[in-house]
Amino acid sequence: MAAKRNLALCKLGYDLMDRKRNVLIRELMQLVDRAKQLRGTIEKTYEDAYACLQEANITLGVVERFANSVPLDRQITLQTKSVMGVEIPIIQHDEADALIPYGFLSTNTELDEAYAAFCKARDMTLMLAEVDNGVYRLANAISATQRRANALKNVLIPRYLGIVRMISDSLEEKEREEFTRMKIIKAQKNEKA
Repeated sequence: MAAKRNLALCKLGYDLMDRKRNVLIRELMQLVDRAKQLRGTIEKTYEDAYACLQEANITLGVVERFANSVPLDRQITLQTKSVMGVEIPIIQHDEADALIPYGFLSTNTELDEAYAAFCKARDMTLMLAEVDNGVYRLANAISATQRRANALKNVLIPRYLGIVRMISDSLEEKEREEFTRMKIIKAQKNEKA
């Protein structure tokens, strides 16, 4: 009975692992599609940002002194969401201080456009980092789930099937022996009577 219970538990575990793997694969496919889309647009965004920076450098000279006035961005927060026990990162960027950090006296619109283009590139990079990290974590979880499902399917379930079959065969053999013994005893009683 314990072997049958363990076998049923292994089969249930395999079904659950299979469902978990399917949900994780579906989530992974969605993230992979989003990553492809972002990779296609992020390249163009960086090209535009560097072109704007080049224009700003041409019109203002080297804009390093303006770049040094841009403070570090500390408005990035990291949260997670759970998908079947896998923690997927969610990056949030609060743009509370959307002010331009340099003065307007010695700058021009090319520098403003370069600053805006690099802000857009930063935002897209954050999105791509979120998606890539999610893809990596989901891929690892799918691999672990697949290993566990395979262990259940190829090792534990056949082992318990063999144990149940061996015990059933043994019990049937004992039942036949007992039946035969009872027939012999009954035959001997009939002979004596």
